[in-house]
Amino acid sequence: MNTSAIALGSNLGDRSLILAAAVETLAQTPGIILKVRSCWYETKAVGPPQPDYLNGAAILQVEMTPQLLLAALLTIETKLGRIRTERWGARSLDLDLLLYDDLILDTPDLQIPHPRMRERAFVLVPLAEIAPNLIEPVSQCEIKELVKQVDCSDVHLWMGN
Repeated sequence: MNTSAIALGSNLGDRSLILAAAVETLAQTPGIILKVRSCWYETKAVGPPQPDYLNGAAILQVEMTPQLLLAALLTIETKLGRIRTERWGARSLDLDLLLYDDLILDTPDLQIPHPRMRERAFVLVPLAEIAPNLIEPVSQCEIKELVKQVDCSDVHLWMGN
């Protein structure tokens, strides 16, 4: 079994319902065991003008390669209504593979750790909630240290948790 961290986000439709469906689908996917998920956080969108996001993170135990895990995440996004139109545009569901054990991978289709995770409070805050001691393998820093290096002022615990 491999330990993986993923980020979840939604800013179209019934965000909390979509995220709950994504968590449930992950938990029912063969080869994936959902260990823990964070609370949801409301965050300002990055990119073009769009509604605020609900974001969270989850720790998974997986019995699949990183490439197969990515394929499973993309399948779940599509199943739950994601349509890819513009880069960093609004979306019903976004599932990002952040970490896979201590693997460092850089291919045209998949980069682990996620290349922008260290810059994103909306990723680090929920991840620090559930896995503060997890090590980001490029920087060799714990998540609880990385979250101190970003501006978290636009990340707020969502009261609908």
